[in-house]
Amino acid sequence: MAKTTTAAELRGLSRGDLDQKVKELKEELFTLRFQAATGQLESHGRLRAVRKDIARIYTVLQERVLGIVDDPDLVNEDESAEAEETVKA
Repeated sequence: MAKTTTAAELRGLSRGDLDQKVKELKEELFTLRFQAATGQLESHGRLRAVRKDIARIYTVLQERVLGIVDDPDLVNEDESAEAEETVKA
């Protein structure tokens, strides 16, 4: 089973990586819910962990929208733009 990811680790990922991770976790959540409904679920704690991981990713994305945390994608673009300006000068 996958280990839960901390918010600090998630903040270093790009938007595309976070979107992909949410998609994977939602698929896993669907599978776990199906197993729970059919009585085949072995670990009920994993349901809770997956839901919390999804919420953690959405929190990191919202922090970026609100400007609380810098978006690594934008920071890299700004650094490359500054480097181009210094080369041109």
